[in-house]
Amino acid sequence: MSNPTMNAECTAADAFKHAGENIVFASGSPFENVNLGNGKVGYVNQANNMYLFPGIGLGSLVSGARFITDGMLQAAAECLASYMTDEEIQKGILYPSIDSIRHITAEVGASVLRAAVAEEVAEGHGDVGPKELAHMSKEETVEYVFRNMWYPIYSPLVQEK
Repeated sequence: MSNPTMNAECTAADAFKHAGENIVFASGSPFENVNLGNGKVGYVNQANNMYLFPGIGLGSLVSGARFITDGMLQAAAECLASYMTDEEIQKGILYPSIDSIRHITAEVGASVLRAAVAEEVAEGHGDVGPKELAHMSKEETVEYVFRNMWYPIYSPLVQEK
């Protein structure tokens, strides 16, 4: 659907009104969850790349892969899907809570890194070569990705008196 929200061809409320409660709604535009009037909630999923793109990019970077394979993308998608509970899926919720986005990004990045190693496209990054990457455990790959993440911490530009 079109962005910005005011140009959307269909709102979440419209979708639930016309298609009923048994739909899964996802949009690139932000909409509020919909009260279906029967004690149920129509959950709205904002579909964009914020859950996968940072982890795919970071995992590719720290693996030293020169290209991204289908297997690396599959690993990223499967990692993200593993964060969903059966209860969330039954409710029509497509994405995990945004509260854990940094942890999810690290896990997705580690999954991409491990796929790059498995497919022998990992060339290493910095002082860590492909052999060292290949010998890392799952936990070590997550720690390695975390260590290479950017943290938005800024020094003050104005000195306080």
